[in-house]
Amino acid sequence: MKRKWTIIGVGDVARSFKWYQSLLGLPENSPAHDYFGQILDTDGTVLLCLHQWGAHEHPPLVSPSRSEPGNGLLLFFRVDDFDEALPRARTLVAALAEEPHVNPSTGTKEFALCDPDGYYVMISALSVA
Repeated sequence: MKRKWTIIGVGDVARSFKWYQSLLGLPENSPAHDYFGQILDTDGTVLLCLHQWGAHEHPPLVSPSRSEPGNGLLLFFRVDDFDEALPRARTLVAALAEEPHVNPSTGTKEFALCDPDGYYVMISALSVA
């Protein structure tokens, strides 16, 4: 089996860590380091990695000032608790970027919001509406 680990640059790993755990309804814990943390599903699968901007010599993670955070990136999560995820999301932002709707291509319910660093996050139901 092969898996990818998506790593995004963030301004505050602990803040973003808590934000994603809350959005995805995951048990609260702390990141392993102040500069890096992994958001894990309940089975231990890595869903997303958070990396402090400039913490290491990784060229694309040096600074958010080199380009817009998230330019060319859409964080897309398929969830099995869509109806619970929506009210959790509403507590995290002042307004959703996209209100809930059915995607005509997939037939699944989805909505979008922006995370604390400006990344566009799409939440999609696992099953067809």
